[in-house]
Amino acid sequence: MKLIIVLALLVCAFTSTAAAGETLPIYNISVSFDIPENLLNGVSTITIPENMEMNISTGDLMISSVKLNGSPLSPEIKDGIFKVKGKGTLEISFAGKFGEVTGTQNPENAGVVSNDIISEDGISLTGMWYPHIEGRAYYHLSALLPEGFTAISEADEITSVNTPKGMEYSFNFPHPLNGINLAAGKYMIRKESFNGTDIYVYFFPQDLSVDIIGYFDDIQRADTYLEYTKKYLEMYGKLIGTYPYKRFSVVENVLPTGYSMPTFTLLGGDVMRLPFIVNTSLGHEILHQWFGNYVYDDFEKGNWIEGLTTYQADQFFEKQKGEGAQYRKKLLTGYQSYVKPDKEAQLADFYQRTDFASEAIGYGKGTMLFNMLNNEIGDDAFYRGLRGLIKEKAFQEATWDDVRMAFENASGRNLGRFFNQWLYRKGVISIDVQDQRVDVLNGVPTTSFKIVQQGEPYEFNLSVKIITDKGELTKTLEISKENETFEIPSNGTPRELVLDGGYDLMRSLPENEYPPVIARLLGDEKRLIVIPENDTGKYEALANIFESEGFIPIKEKEINDENITTSSLLVLGYDSPVIKRLFGGWKKPAPGFSLAVADNPLNTSKVVAIAYGDSKDEVDLASGKIVHYGQYSFIRFEKGKNVENRTDETEQGIRVSLDEPVPGIQPQKTIKFDDIIHNISNKTIIYVAETHTNYEDHKVQLSVIMNIADNGSKFAIGMEMFQKPFQKVIDDYIAGNITEKEFLKNTEYFKRWGYDYNLYREIIEFARAKKIPIVALNLRSEIIDNVSKGGLDILTDEAKKEIPRDMDMSDVVYRNRLKEIFDQHGNQGFDNFNYFYQSQILWDETMAHSVDDFLKQNPDYRMVVLAGAGHIMYDSGIPKRAYRLDGKDYATLIQNPDSIDENIGNFVLFPKSQSPLPTMQLGIFPSESGGRVIITNVESDSAAEKAGLKANDTFITIDGWKIETIDDLRISIFDKKQGDTVKVRVLRAGKELEFTVTLLQ
Repeated sequence: MKLIIVLALLVCAFTSTAAAGETLPIYNISVSFDIPENLLNGVSTITIPENMEMNISTGDLMISSVKLNGSPLSPEIKDGIFKVKGKGTLEISFAGKFGEVTGTQNPENAGVVSNDIISEDGISLTGMWYPHIEGRAYYHLSALLPEGFTAISEADEITSVNTPKGMEYSFNFPHPLNGINLAAGKYMIRKESFNGTDIYVYFFPQDLSVDIIGYFDDIQRADTYLEYTKKYLEMYGKLIGTYPYKRFSVVENVLPTGYSMPTFTLLGGDVMRLPFIVNTSLGHEILHQWFGNYVYDDFEKGNWIEGLTTYQADQFFEKQKGEGAQYRKKLLTGYQSYVKPDKEAQLADFYQRTDFASEAIGYGKGTMLFNMLNNEIGDDAFYRGLRGLIKEKAFQEATWDDVRMAFENASGRNLGRFFNQWLYRKGVISIDVQDQRVDVLNGVPTTSFKIVQQGEPYEFNLSVKIITDKGELTKTLEISKENETFEIPSNGTPRELVLDGGYDLMRSLPENEYPPVIARLLGDEKRLIVIPENDTGKYEALANIFESEGFIPIKEKEINDENITTSSLLVLGYDSPVIKRLFGGWKKPAPGFSLAVADNPLNTSKVVAIAYGDSKDEVDLASGKIVHYGQYSFIRFEKGKNVENRTDETEQGIRVSLDEPVPGIQPQKTIKFDDIIHNISNKTIIYVAETHTNYEDHKVQLSVIMNIADNGSKFAIGMEMFQKPFQKVIDDYIAGNITEKEFLKNTEYFKRWGYDYNLYREIIEFARAKKIPIVALNLRSEIIDNVSKGGLDILTDEAKKEIPRDMDMSDVVYRNRLKEIFDQHGNQGFDNFNYFYQSQILWDETMAHSVDDFLKQNPDYRMVVLAGAGHIMYDSGIPKRAYRLDGKDYATLIQNPDSIDENIGNFVLFPKSQSPLPTMQLGIFPSESGGRVIITNVESDSAAEKAGLKANDTFITIDGWKIETIDDLRISIFDKKQGDTVKVRVLRAGKELEFTVTLLQ
């Protein structure tokens, strides 16, 4: 073992940078290293200027001796701390062993490494590597490094002397510090001078003999850092004042850090090699030279530095590119994703980042505070405030109160209320727009609306933009009450109202502004990992990482709607049954590893993430990086490198429609029915919508069918009215094997559909005559009813066998339309919209699958689909779903809609009202019990009364058709006309009687 001894650099002069009247300790440190043993030996010499008690923190250091003014002490070290009381010179001899870093980083606190290291690869000492004291002091460090090592620490001047035992480095920093750091390694150094400042880049180059291209790439990268450093020093010098030190260094660290210390920044090697770092993190760390390393933070009273630095660096750079609003929206999204009620805290209480929630508060909310402040007082006053803060508090600790006073002095305004509400209140602004309308007052279009705050009101300035047919009008409104009404006149006709479209307020995001991003998955209070039946080994590392973050694993076969509705999901594998159930399937991702996030269709406040990797290696290489991409909706990696990312677009600002355009048609351009038939004749699927009780709609359906039949092509008719279990009955009837009455009875037509059969009879009779297949599209109504009352989870295993395995529940527009219907009808018969929504999707998906199944089994056939307009309009019900399954081209025909827009369908028809053949009536009130139908009452002057039928008669047959149900009554006379007679046999008082009844309408 080769031990290297270092001489201490003695400095005994105080400088003028301490606050007036303040006397600080002088702290001299000398250290030596035994690299192979990962060992540091050192001596700390602390000059204590006043008689005082001092706490000395030693952590895991080995303390060999302690002397005060030359006299040995034997202090008690408790929990890594000992106390010394007195004045004079305190000398501590110590040693520390800092081997390879084996601990894992907190994935929510990347860049914060608690370990120190001494190794052949490099030295990084930023923690408890020397005995620490409380408060500021003048630090002077001397270190002796083995040959080939170069050292860097806080210094305006670094001197080095080559000695027989190595290179001795001395660091002169004539300003008070809260602590000192040391990094060393076998660096290559690039240097330039700029405006009196020496700029250095310390980096680990590739081995020239092994990778010549990499070697020169590293040099070029270092030169890029030099250029960007000059750019930032010049920019911030103009904005807030001259750079305060004589040198600045960008230093590559052997550990994955992202630190800023006075005169240098310490960045992990992987970070330094990312091409975008010079555009982002570098500027942030350089700005810390002013805020954090020149004006210090009094952390016991809150951390204002990270919010200000993020605002004036990260946000500022994005603003320069025209992306400031998107950056601030990202901050709001992150806050809403991570800061749940149990993690909400005052900004004043933020000390340092420990997880995503604390980062969203300290960095995110802090940034937004300074953004709102800048907008409140203007740029000139804002930058005067920053310059004043620097001048007043250089090399001193500053608090939030100091920050407030600096801006009050610069603006001439009392900012107490502003700072109080943002520092000492939890939460954010939550606003809504109500009672919006446009009136023409004195000939001027005027927009009126009410701004409503949820909870205790905030005071803030709200940017409001009114978009008119002649341009845009922007106003700033002063908001201070729970609800306030405003009127804004405009030159043109107002079309839309946009609030805070630039994301200048710290506010909550409504659903249509809140993108589905990874942060929402990570930050949810209830999170599940859906484990596949197969490929569990491939996703093992990913599952382990997310389980360590609090995700609960659940097997894909065990998950139910309750789990899905109440949780955000991480689903492993794009072909999972869970994904098929929610989204109807997912396209196989591109090569590598990908993660896609979408709104949870069953609860849009939750998200579903779909993870997929080609191989275990691809999954393993990407798994640990996912948490750092929280702002994105989609990410993809190849061999551990991020090659693609994006965030789904959502609304920009709170947008309120003021004037929906009035749709219109030009009758001169109406198209003839024959031309419509010609236009749709080549489509594989033709959807003809109906209002079930409109006979004219069914006549149009019949006309379409007859025209298609005339073309000679093979096709089938898909009908919503029939349910799948009765397909064989339909086939038998079309084939002529059963009678019409048997067909109606065995399909349970009147029980399951109930509408007048004469509305559909001509279509069915035409199909029978031409031997055109009729396909039952619908699911058993019992299943639909059960789902509408209790969701899919209520179904038995047997019932689940009848439903499609893949269903797309993610159509937000369709969901909103159904919600509107649900609310308008007073939730009739339904207690839970989510269950109602599931039942409607199940209805649509079953019909779409029925269409797809038939066409796949009969590839030479086409299909005409007859269904209610709600299942066809806007393509949302059946058409899009069938297209998802088969990709077949289609056309939609919509009849007599309540309103028209360009997306309602391919063709809109307006048939004249018609009536079907009348259905005959007996004129009775029947009841059904135990396989018998009994007359409970007979209408006056009815066909039954005229024939002699009476209350309490029990039906036996009508024209020989056995009457066991009320449906049998309807079937027995459905085909009769006015004046037709039927033979009715009844049981009265134990006797069978027969009556001849002449039917009436």
